[in-house]
Amino acid sequence: MLRRLFTEHPATVDETYGEHLVVAWSFSWRLVAAGLACLVHAVLPFLFVKTGSSMVTRLHDRMVTNRHNQTVRKAANASAVGAD
Repeated sequence: MLRRLFTEHPATVDETYGEHLVVAWSFSWRLVAAGLACLVHAVLPFLFVKTGSSMVTRLHDRMVTNRHNQTVRKAANASAVGAD
């Protein structure tokens, strides 16, 4: 039961607990940096004009687009192996 709490979600994105930990931490630090840039931009609008939005775009691409591409590649590889 306890182990499942730590492995169920990572498995849905085809990661181990450790892999998921590293990926999630890398996202969290980038989000913190983007948030700080947005706070500075709120006070000094001439600074970090595109930093927050570009960071969110890059993270979205990494999280959603790349994961979709990875899933498509795995499915193609699995069907190629099954065809042998």
